[in-house]
Amino acid sequence: MVSNSSVAEELQSEMERIMVSVFTGVPCAALLTVNAIILFTLRSKQVFRETSRYVLLTNLLVADSLFMMISQILYILANCRVFLTYPVCGTLILYTFLTESIFPLTLAVMSVERYVAVCFPLRHSSIVTLRSTAAAIALVWAFSFVNVLIRVVLMCEFPFEELDSMDMSRICDSFVVLVVPVAAEYDRIYNLLLFSTAGFTMTSTFIAVLITARSASVERNSVRKVQNTLLLHMIQLVLGLSSRIFIPVSVALFQVMSWISFVRMMNVMYVLVILLPRCLSSLIYGLRDQTIRPVLMSNLCCGFTRAVNNQIS
Repeated sequence: MVSNSSVAEELQSEMERIMVSVFTGVPCAALLTVNAIILFTLRSKQVFRETSRYVLLTNLLVADSLFMMISQILYILANCRVFLTYPVCGTLILYTFLTESIFPLTLAVMSVERYVAVCFPLRHSSIVTLRSTAAAIALVWAFSFVNVLIRVVLMCEFPFEELDSMDMSRICDSFVVLVVPVAAEYDRIYNLLLFSTAGFTMTSTFIAVLITARSASVERNSVRKVQNTLLLHMIQLVLGLSSRIFIPVSVALFQVMSWISFVRMMNVMYVLVILLPRCLSSLIYGLRDQTIRPVLMSNLCCGFTRAVNNQIS
């Protein structure tokens, strides 16, 4: 016979899982909605489709949106104790590796574009063309695909022949499908190379813009806006780097905290470390950019008006 205390604990655990899903799902859904509206805005006007910085922003928002969707799916599945099969888990993990690599690399390319706009204004239109932008985006995706292919090779080292079933008995995570020791070493080297390259690029462009700002021949207000944008990009990169230590930190906290406290701490960290860096792109360009903001607000208002009219009708 089940005791009342056991039933109460089960109900509390169930309620906790529902609250966690809502706590993480609502911000993620809101961010994805904003990203979708900004992407629609960027595709609605020819000036956005033919301007390199907005083409790069489109690429960044697509990658961020895919990353948030997959991360949220994995997080809800883990929270609800839903176990996947190894092939499905491996596929989802590979998608996260692909999209999270695009994030710092695209930020680096966007910083270079802003550097050229300030330091070489007369040559900007000839250097930063749609063709060169497309080539840069292609290189970013190619670099990310190479990383995914290497991860696939490492996943093939998994001892599938020792399994009785392809069904997992643990939550889906990269450490579950990448079990060979060299995978952890590769992950450290790759992240070091990725973020140090992006960090060096952003820092260099920021310093170059600072030096250019001292010149009397430049428009100070425009340069100040570029400086703020580059600074926000560096903050995004730091937050993106912090997401790479999410799992090691969670393992360390698990050793010293109670289960309930650990789960609650992970929920807060997930929102701050995983979701927050991906929403800054929308804030930087959706709210600060004087060209996008009027069109974006118009689309937001129209969407709200349609929703109200649909409810009334």
